[in-house]
Amino acid sequence: MKAAADASSRSLSPRRGPIGLLAGWGDLPVVVASALSRAGWNVFCVGVRDHVNPAIAQHCTGFCVLGLGRVGGAVRYFRRHGVTDATMVGKIFKTLILRPGLVLRELPDWLTIRSFAPHFLFRLRDCRDDSLLGRLVQVFGRKGIAFRPATDYVPDLLISPGVLTTRKPTRAEWADIRFGWRMAKGIGRLDIGQTVCVKNLTVLAVEAIEGTDECIRRAGVLTGRTGFAVVKVAKPQQDMRFDVPTVGPLTIRTMVEAGAKVLAVEAGKTILLHPDEFLSLANEHRIAVVALPHIPPEPEGDCQPSAEDA
Repeated sequence: MKAAADASSRSLSPRRGPIGLLAGWGDLPVVVASALSRAGWNVFCVGVRDHVNPAIAQHCTGFCVLGLGRVGGAVRYFRRHGVTDATMVGKIFKTLILRPGLVLRELPDWLTIRSFAPHFLFRLRDCRDDSLLGRLVQVFGRKGIAFRPATDYVPDLLISPGVLTTRKPTRAEWADIRFGWRMAKGIGRLDIGQTVCVKNLTVLAVEAIEGTDECIRRAGVLTGRTGFAVVKVAKPQQDMRFDVPTVGPLTIRTMVEAGAKVLAVEAGKTILLHPDEFLSLANEHRIAVVALPHIPPEPEGDCQPSAEDA
């Protein structure tokens, strides 16, 4: 992993000039902005209104807040500050986009209308995450602003393989992980979501537009909070420029609330936020956490020995 990180660092411009950050909801944008600032980049951030944490401003050379309908405004802001390289991080609550009154609520500028009218006004194109975010990257690219994965700039955010907690999954839990992995890759291939909740080789809940936390809560209600596995993987066609699977302390707190006992994620393709707090919470509540590079094989015994053997 270190070699990959070194290669990524060498590929970046040594000038540490201006970099654009398109920031949505959650802790991840703040963590990325802080890391970029410490590395010497001049961070110019466009925060999405009703999403971005204003605390991000302390890590930025420049900061502004714009609505979802102001793509043209974001382009102008970046270009005004000489930004040609950018990254996007953080969740966008897609339910807000699909509710009635979008145009009046967001008052989109001309570039947004011209770029996204086929998706929202005329319904000639789908509104899947990959379609919308891919189109957004294309629009910025035509204006001379290239998006790269945040993990190119902050590779240490990616989780390494291993059994991360003191408790390892039981044989039955490993069976649920293997089953859930195949299901999660299947829904990812269809661009539905990245997470499934499983118990006794039965899918309890599938992540869709509501997000991972609500998926976990729904599984908790269905099982009476009696224990299940959460499996979160990258989509087979994952574009790391956007939509990177992310877990952190909030994930563990949600699992505790719902009664989940196992979390399995894809190593090297999942971001881990606040690792010390994350692992402390998991160990405190006896939640097994594993990070795997691919679907685990059949175990030899009651527990999988290590992710390196996977």
